[in-house]
Amino acid sequence: MYKQNGKRQRAADDSFSVRSASAGSWCGMALKSTIYKAELQIADMDRHYYADHALTIARHPSETDERMMVRVAAFALFAQERLEFCKGLSDIDEPDLWQKDLTGAIETWIEVGQPDERRIAKASGRSNEVVVIAYGGRTSEIWWQGVRNKVDRLRNVTVWTLGEEVGAALGKLAERTMRLQCTVQDGAAWLGSADSDPVPIEWTVLKAPANA
Repeated sequence: MYKQNGKRQRAADDSFSVRSASAGSWCGMALKSTIYKAELQIADMDRHYYADHALTIARHPSETDERMMVRVAAFALFAQERLEFCKGLSDIDEPDLWQKDLTGAIETWIEVGQPDERRIAKASGRSNEVVVIAYGGRTSEIWWQGVRNKVDRLRNVTVWTLGEEVGAALGKLAERTMRLQCTVQDGAAWLGSADSDPVPIEWTVLKAPANA
């Protein structure tokens, strides 16, 4: 999936970028993308993180609503002051999201989807912690069995898989202009909008970091 003309490349659906008003900077935008806007309110009682984010989302033509909204959910679940989305397909050396410290060192590297073990290992060496959020039900199970032996050895990597129907349910929230609310409490999370019931974001931890 990551080789073409002798060079690695991201999967075609790894291809949108977001500007967060709180982060205050563009991380890139794919050409001919469809623009979505979201006002995201986060109330994370587990981490005591409460913030509003104004997001402009550039969705690549090959990206599905499901993929786009899983990325937004990942942002909501791991939001911090300096967390930001990256360039996706336009830069294979960047993750879906990252958080850097004030010196530019990568603190957190977040991948959405099913990256291969080489990409995960490279991320492990470049950042303090790596989080992989897989989705897709049976396909995620097959992917994990293929990479597990090598990824298990990486001490700073966390791997989640979303519940089988979560991605599809999140995709139904997608609109060109969105007002979203994410609530996290007691290890459970919900993402919803003013026009729809909250979607429970259920996940299974396939691998925890070695120091957890």
